[in-house]
Amino acid sequence: MTPPMTPPTNEPFDVLTMGRIGVDLYPLQTGVGLAEVETFGKFLGGSPTNVAVAAARLGRTAALISRTGQDPFGDYCHQALKGFGVDDRWVTPVASEPTPVTFCEIFPPDDFPLYFYRRPKAPDLHIRPEELDLDAVRAARVLWVTGTGLCEEPSRAATLAAVAARGGSTDRTATVFDLDWRPMFWGEGGKESADGRANARALYREVLAHATVAVGNVAECEVATGVRAPRECAEALLDAGVELAVVKQGPKGVLALHRDGTSAELPPHPVEVVNGLGAGDAFGGALCHGLLAGWELERIVRYANAAGALVASRLACSSAMPTAAEVDDLLGR
Repeated sequence: MTPPMTPPTNEPFDVLTMGRIGVDLYPLQTGVGLAEVETFGKFLGGSPTNVAVAAARLGRTAALISRTGQDPFGDYCHQALKGFGVDDRWVTPVASEPTPVTFCEIFPPDDFPLYFYRRPKAPDLHIRPEELDLDAVRAARVLWVTGTGLCEEPSRAATLAAVAARGGSTDRTATVFDLDWRPMFWGEGGKESADGRANARALYREVLAHATVAVGNVAECEVATGVRAPRECAEALLDAGVELAVVKQGPKGVLALHRDGTSAELPPHPVEVVNGLGAGDAFGGALCHGLLAGWELERIVRYANAAGALVASRLACSSAMPTAAEVDDLLGR
């Protein structure tokens, strides 16, 4: 049993994310498979980790709830979080598990296979509900949780406890559920199964009942709702309980639909794609930024699209997250 997490400061965080953290080992050569790659770059990784970094790069106060191995890669994750200005007080070690590493292959413009090394069990799936600082969870202006956090216990119970705790918070801006469907995390031996998909849908529905914003691509929305047409997905997510549904459609852009009837459907911002991985996390951090700023929906989506495009034009994920000046410059051009 690990000790309780450190109490929060008096000021709530703008963005508090929860879930995966690890080390991305990305090839420094593109257009070749891992068998042929000779050199790699080391970067901080994990989708909710990248979202926190993206929010911090845009000037927001950000923190992460996660766990690493008690090893040199875990030390690196803490160093990198601090370097990006993300509070790491709730990132704690698990002595029995190694910090995960993730490899990718880079075949621009649209093929970026991922290889997750998270066995026997990733430390971030050891987040326990009794260790959560629920005062900090309630106070955060934006809480960001993911579907992967539901795939195993005790992370599943912790994720459900975190979103349920937000029901009593009156000053929050949003509780965001990133659908984040990774089928290899839901089946035996890393293989997708029908039971895994069905289990995911049931658990997704539990979180959607507490969330105010849902974000996912069409395939992820299908897992959550059972429908695939983008507008039907958005409407089904609203019916499940959220106030804002954001459906990412790849080269067709993004559809956002609010319960009040407002909507925005915009194409992606055109760039020369180097590595599409991380673009969605930049989008997420920018989405949080726009929600916190109280912007109208179309402006939020346009800004988030630009942030994602900037990361897609760069090799890395976390270290590629743009500043507000960079996003403004791209929009200006």
